[in-house]
Amino acid sequence: MKTKQRKWIWVIGITMVLALAGIGAYAYSIYSNVKHTAQQIYEPVTPIAPKKRTKPVSLKRQTPISFLLIGVDERKGDRGRADSLIVLTVNPNEKSIKLLSIPRDTRVEMVGKGKMDKINHSYAFGGVNMTIATVEKFLDIPIDYYMKVNMESFKDIVDAVGGVTVDNPFAFTYDGVTFPKGEVALNGDKALKYARMRYDDPRGDFGREDRQKQIIEAVIQKGASLSSFVYYDDMLAAIAKHVKTNLTLAQMRDIQERYKEARQHMEQLHLQGTGAKINGIFYVLISEKERLAVSNALKTHLEVKQQRSG
Repeated sequence: MKTKQRKWIWVIGITMVLALAGIGAYAYSIYSNVKHTAQQIYEPVTPIAPKKRTKPVSLKRQTPISFLLIGVDERKGDRGRADSLIVLTVNPNEKSIKLLSIPRDTRVEMVGKGKMDKINHSYAFGGVNMTIATVEKFLDIPIDYYMKVNMESFKDIVDAVGGVTVDNPFAFTYDGVTFPKGEVALNGDKALKYARMRYDDPRGDFGREDRQKQIIEAVIQKGASLSSFVYYDDMLAAIAKHVKTNLTLAQMRDIQERYKEARQHMEQLHLQGTGAKINGIFYVLISEKERLAVSNALKTHLEVKQQRSG
């Protein structure tokens, strides 16, 4: 079942991590600032359930690894809920990445809460720790690293690189802004609107996803250029303000160095569910057959033991 999840949140997160590691790699003179930012965003996990890994991850030996990208809409005085939950598995041996968006209304067991509820409520109940434990139980896979990204980061990261330019395939107006056909210069606010439009796109969600990819690719290209260093203070500020992760700077650099070729092949997996109301509340219900198929696909990619049906 289609949801309104912002599927591009994983790319924003990875872009920020690579930017953070890349800046440190290319410019020693600003290394202390990069290191300080990495320390600011570092937030380790406190496990509330037994670990799924039987052997520790070795980045130097290129163990296939997993990430949970948590897109949140946090407000002052309110922890908020997980607006997007994206699982990434990265296999450097196959040079590939698999991505799975979990519908936020998916009905699952809340680990540590002892009840069934929508998966995005796990963050409201128990923050990152409960969200990781709940996703691990639902998919029966280890989550090695997480990245929590505030949704406002999308605007800030575009502004942090000094804006981007995209080639718009057709003219449209959205939320009071007109986007002409052809090359369009976008600041953070306009980029967010450009990426969100869907209903006037003849390709619907597919068209929207392509525009989101346009912006992300433009951000990566701009962020990777030496000229972007004039904006590095803004980039680090955006990362420090909007990101939390259990990755250390050393781990980020190891992943950037040893796993980057996995970006050559990306595959999106999908959880097909049905909508239903239970006690007046809407849920997305995932069949056991569907859950098992997706779980085993991720396990194969992570090179861990599969489940058997029955």
